[in-house]
Amino acid sequence: MSERRPGQWPVDKPITLVEPEPARRHTAARARFVVTLGAIRAALEEEPSEHAVRQAARRWQDALTALADEVCAEHRKAG
Repeated sequence: MSERRPGQWPVDKPITLVEPEPARRHTAARARFVVTLGAIRAALEEEPSEHAVRQAARRWQDALTALADEVCAEHRKAG
């Protein structure tokens, strides 16, 4: 009974799961997008009325546009 059964620890030769770099970057970007969108949705769901939701959505849109403008300006400066 000294032999280990399949799946029993410790494993003699553990395998390493390595994702290619592009797949890892894609997964990280997708996760960031989903988490961010979820946070925005949660903020919108806290609003008490449809009108308040629309106002909050406009604030999010304005903030995102301002961020995009800032990043574009930084890119222009960097060349």
